[in-house]
Amino acid sequence: MSVTTLGWLVLLTPLAGSVLIGLTFKALPQRVHGALGTAAIGLAFVFAVLMFFGLQDRGEEERQLVSVAWDYANTVGVDAQLAILIDPLSVLMCLVVTGVSTLIHLYSFSYMGGDRGYTRFFAYLNFFVFSMLLLVLAANFFLLIVGWAFVGAASYMLISFWYRRTTATAAGIKAFVINVAGDVGLVLGAYFIFQGTNSLDFLTSFERVGEAFTENQTELVAGCILLLVGAFAKSAQVPFHTWLPDAMEGPTPVSSLIHAATMVTAGVYLIARLHPLFEHAPDAAMVGSIIGCATLLIAATIGLVVTDLKRVIAYSTMSQIGYMIMAVSSAVYAAGMFHLMTHAFFKALLFMAAGSVISAMGGNQDLDRMSGFRKVMPFTFACMVIGGLALSGIPPFSGFFSKDEILAYMIDRGGVYLVMAILGYVGALMTAFYTFRMIFRAFFGKMSPEAEELSHGHLYHAPEPTNPANGEVEDTEVGFPGPEHHIAERAGGMKIAMGGLAVLAIVGGFVQIPGVTSALHDFLHPTFHDSELFEEIHPSHTAEWIGLAIGALIGAAGIFAAWTIYGKGGNAASFQARLKPVHTFFVNKWFFDEAIDFLIVRPAAWMGRFANSTFERLFVNGALVGGSSGAIRALSAAVRSIQSGYLRYYAALLLIGFSGLGAYFLISA
Repeated sequence: MSVTTLGWLVLLTPLAGSVLIGLTFKALPQRVHGALGTAAIGLAFVFAVLMFFGLQDRGEEERQLVSVAWDYANTVGVDAQLAILIDPLSVLMCLVVTGVSTLIHLYSFSYMGGDRGYTRFFAYLNFFVFSMLLLVLAANFFLLIVGWAFVGAASYMLISFWYRRTTATAAGIKAFVINVAGDVGLVLGAYFIFQGTNSLDFLTSFERVGEAFTENQTELVAGCILLLVGAFAKSAQVPFHTWLPDAMEGPTPVSSLIHAATMVTAGVYLIARLHPLFEHAPDAAMVGSIIGCATLLIAATIGLVVTDLKRVIAYSTMSQIGYMIMAVSSAVYAAGMFHLMTHAFFKALLFMAAGSVISAMGGNQDLDRMSGFRKVMPFTFACMVIGGLALSGIPPFSGFFSKDEILAYMIDRGGVYLVMAILGYVGALMTAFYTFRMIFRAFFGKMSPEAEELSHGHLYHAPEPTNPANGEVEDTEVGFPGPEHHIAERAGGMKIAMGGLAVLAIVGGFVQIPGVTSALHDFLHPTFHDSELFEEIHPSHTAEWIGLAIGALIGAAGIFAAWTIYGKGGNAASFQARLKPVHTFFVNKWFFDEAIDFLIVRPAAWMGRFANSTFERLFVNGALVGGSSGAIRALSAAVRSIQSGYLRYYAALLLIGFSGLGAYFLISA
């Protein structure tokens, strides 16, 4: 089977799964739909693995393949094709997306077992994976935009999955609106590039960019910044980040899928894919680096004080994506993609472990109510610790090799990149602190009532189902979470999925060890062979190991600080009281929501009200619609008035008409 055929199979298998689940909605039991959806993604992963080996069998110069299904439009300079691009970058993304998504589907098979919308959930989940694969396999801007929009629509459906929960529907709408703003930026940016290169095809555009634009030409920089708007919105970077913590309203598997391997990594992939454009517009690339650096710091500071378990991990995602955006915008492509891969492993694991704890809490996500789960949930605790150590950059876990490699390469570039690397280490310290603050609070200390009940063999269920965000009373019918809760210690599917990710979080970093192996860097070389900076930026192995050592010490310091304050009975309240202004600022998330509400939402709402009450009613309805219709009515009335039916009136009108016509000719003569 050819590599291109395998590429189409990778893409279409999840779509087929989604369609089949939808068509057999009433014909098959719910559990069969779950198995069908999981099998579809698992089969896509098998095809992705075969595609990887097929690509490796080809020479390095033959590892960029384009397969065209048909020409959608090929006229007046527009070359829009339904085509996929298979190269090391897209294959890596396919492996990560399908591999992690398979485990998330397996986890969901057990976790969502009692939900009344079980079938619908797997149909949405399969469609989401298809949309992400369409995005990463697209060979041109046309198909990229389609995949980009599909991902946004699918995320709305999944975040708002519990559609009777008002906070969930509001979160879905918020995510959709912000992502649509990013979509507009992506479309406009693609138009700027098309205007210069006269092509929508990626490879053709890359070949022509040097001839079409001078370095840092205004049109190219503007186009690339607009492309970054799309990347920032999809990857939740400042100031388009406010949708991501609210997206925790979706089921935990959705949080794991969106915030680990798929949606939020799209912006990282976009910058890496379009690297020839950004290298020719270094000013735009610098914007990406700065925003990534700012996001990793801002998100980390909020993570220090958040008390919602899933939102702590969500802000961690924002921060880690900031590292990746900073890396690929700084031409540190291999390290950025390396961290994307390892992050998918340990972040999906952290979300799954959090979901297990939340189930043990009866759906409650408040860290202030959690404690003492370490002994009653040993497997979940072990997985959370493994994920936390990887996130904190502790050797030999995967995050140790990937995150600190980014910072080592940034230091090697020097100048402003050195400053950003130092700030990256500051972010790493906060990351380790808030990660183990979360772990110590949830798993250590005196057992909470929910943990106490679990210790007696009973899984806690709230007397009355409520929304953990606002306390509203709910039921367990369709549109709300189901009546059953599942934890990893008792659900085989959850345990297998989490165990697999735990292994990957431990060994995933071994593919890129300084001085030992550079497998990922070598694998990605055919994609970045046209980059002047890909091979130029390369610190010595000694420098890399020094960077890794510094990162490990900083991570250990953060964990020790968290243990001092939260793990051995430290007085966290006294620290909070001494730093109350800072704490308040961070708790309010740097007041981004309030600023956006004041600067954008309220003016837009006022303009809408003005347009409706004044412009629409007075000008449009009154002057345009009412005025024109009034003039027609007046003219009609005048015509009706002379249609009296009396012959003498018609004769008089005829005489007057001929008299006027005669007078006109006499005067003209």
